[in-house]
Amino acid sequence: MFKEFKEFAMRGNVIDMAVGIIIGVAFGTIVQSLVKDVIMPPIGMLLGNIDFSNLFVVLKQGTTPGPYASLTDAQTAGAVSINYGMFLNTIISFLIVAFAVFLVIRNVNKLKKTEVAPPAAPTTKECKYCFSAIPIKAVRCPSCTSNLT
Repeated sequence: MFKEFKEFAMRGNVIDMAVGIIIGVAFGTIVQSLVKDVIMPPIGMLLGNIDFSNLFVVLKQGTTPGPYASLTDAQTAGAVSINYGMFLNTIISFLIVAFAVFLVIRNVNKLKKTEVAPPAAPTTKECKYCFSAIPIKAVRCPSCTSNLT
């Protein structure tokens, strides 16, 4: 059983898949940083200095009653909240990842496409008497000397 598992784990597809998952996780952290640190601050600034990660609705007050200045304050107080700002950040992250994967797959598909050349015109034909291959323009078979016209 160990031998079968070793053969399974060492197949090329499994290793390729593992590498893809590892790179995907690393790419996900890069995208999260891109959204959180690069994209959302200018968007928040354009919308009146809104920090999307601090957009939330308190469902139940915590041990310290609100209002809470930030999501961290609400969570520290033990408040139950709907964190729709974090959800917006996650949606934007997903859209960026989906778009990046689309671009990669689109380019891979372009690389895979190869134009199929039309088949070349035949240069030989078969003698109907002796079935040997002869040039297409021949009028007499060189093997059996039959007249082909």
